[in-house]
Amino acid sequence: MKVNHLKSHLKGKVVIVGVGNTLRSDDGSGSVLAQRLKGNTPFVVFDGQMSPENYLEKIIQEEPGTVVIIDAVDFGGKPGEFKVLEAEDLKSANLFFTHNASLILAINYLQSHLKVDIIILIIQPKSISLGDKLSPEIVKTIDKLESYFYDAGKKEG
Repeated sequence: MKVNHLKSHLKGKVVIVGVGNTLRSDDGSGSVLAQRLKGNTPFVVFDGQMSPENYLEKIIQEEPGTVVIIDAVDFGGKPGEFKVLEAEDLKSANLFFTHNASLILAINYLQSHLKVDIIILIIQPKSISLGDKLSPEIVKTIDKLESYFYDAGKKEG
């Protein structure tokens, strides 16, 4: 699924959840993007950091039609490359998420409590070693995605 297809899902009430560890370089990309989007788009944004499951009840209270989860995932792409997956794709894909188990549990929990469209935006990290700096490729991707969500929010809001 391409980012243009993501746009078709950003209708109605949308919750964005960033996931990541900002102390492990590019692993923090989902968290960093959520921090940038929070309060700057009409979407409800949570920075789930390393524990997105802590936000499940807050997400359910929002009663969204769509949840977008953003996380760094090693899918064998070029650093900064990103893909958009549906929740069903995540369960069958052979991907390495540093938060894989908690994400799958969170998705299952949300689907059991809401009639919701769950989209996962994955970003290929360059490095997940200790450090709080993002790779230049990841910064460029986050800038691009930030602009995308701003533009989508303007059209929606």
